[in-house]
Amino acid sequence: MLTKVVLASCVVLWVSSTSAQEPFMTRALQLMSETPLIDGHNDLPWQLRKQFNNELNKVDLHTLQTTHTNIPKIKQGRLGAQFWSAYVPCDTQYKDAVRQTLEQIDVVHRMCLKYPETFMFATSSQEIMDAFRMNKTASLIGVEGGHSIDSSLGTLRTMYHLGVRYLTLTHSCNTPWADNWLVDTGSEPSEHNGLSPFGKQLILEMNRLGMLIDLAHVTVAVMNQVLDMSKAPVIFSHSSAYSVCPHKRNVPDDVLRKVKEKRGVVMVNFYNDYVTCSKTAKLSDVADHFDHIKKVAGADIIGFGGDYDGVTRLPEGLEDVSKVPSLVAELLRRGWTDEEVKAALGNNLLRVFTEAESIRDSLKATDPDDVPIPYDAVQNPCRTSHGYAGDAGAVHSVSMLTLLLTLALQVWVH
Repeated sequence: MLTKVVLASCVVLWVSSTSAQEPFMTRALQLMSETPLIDGHNDLPWQLRKQFNNELNKVDLHTLQTTHTNIPKIKQGRLGAQFWSAYVPCDTQYKDAVRQTLEQIDVVHRMCLKYPETFMFATSSQEIMDAFRMNKTASLIGVEGGHSIDSSLGTLRTMYHLGVRYLTLTHSCNTPWADNWLVDTGSEPSEHNGLSPFGKQLILEMNRLGMLIDLAHVTVAVMNQVLDMSKAPVIFSHSSAYSVCPHKRNVPDDVLRKVKEKRGVVMVNFYNDYVTCSKTAKLSDVADHFDHIKKVAGADIIGFGGDYDGVTRLPEGLEDVSKVPSLVAELLRRGWTDEEVKAALGNNLLRVFTEAESIRDSLKATDPDDVPIPYDAVQNPCRTSHGYAGDAGAVHSVSMLTLLLTLALQVWVH
């Protein structure tokens, strides 16, 4: 008898809890039908390379079960727009990073062509809204890591023309022009005290192009330098709040305040290690990051940057992309207003994107920056020096001439 009473009590509590959540979920889904959920970072393209070597003919995204992301999960998660990550590892730097990155850009284009009923390739704020009205997921590209452009402004521009709309300045390695977040842990040395002079050139060229500057993965010094000099708002495509979890991949409060001044956006990462600084986390822990950022800098700088398919540990309740509405419902349960939720869902990112496009339009009369990085900053066995005034052949000739003159003088003196 006692067992039946206990079981009945548990059922009543479960039903009560579920009933209490239903109004928030209903409201969450309503808001997500009015404003696109724009996620700043998803690594499905990297999973397509790792698992299938980008052979899309061997993949069915309707039935794929080895990733956090597939088409049914996208539909259930009400994903309005996604920045797909064109990521290649740091060990490609100085080798084949550009080729591999182009292949990742290509796989996103092919994914959109293979599933036109689900995905619409997009390159602008307007196209995000066009796709949303068509009930499709706007598919944009972000390149994750400055090593992917091989220190070339020409390569940056070419990737922009191929549809890339943000560049994460570093991944977890320094480039010849920017320091990565590991420098702040003390595990790697600073090479540039933030940005090199070429790194600063690159920021201004990204402003001219209208390409969003992504500060996830960089040092605090780089964050501050870019926030000081960029004409356009910046993004953190997948970073959380340092005060909640003091991991160097997260954003300190003073930087959050500067992001607010710059009208940028911090898109909260769901990776357990950045959420709780431990191997485990819950959905409510992620909501704590949203609450903290809102408290420090307001709801107008917050976005979603789940990092699905790029991480190995995700919070209970946010196991894949289908679960994001539960997080929206939790924010509503915590007292977020409809306008605050819609700002975080997508309006903040749309504002940033629109302002970057306006800066681009204002700079139309500005010529592209064609001053290359100094050769000594990128010299390595895999790189030629064609085009540089002191290319390898010229340097060799000058060195030989100097040697011959020296020998001749020695003979003459003696």
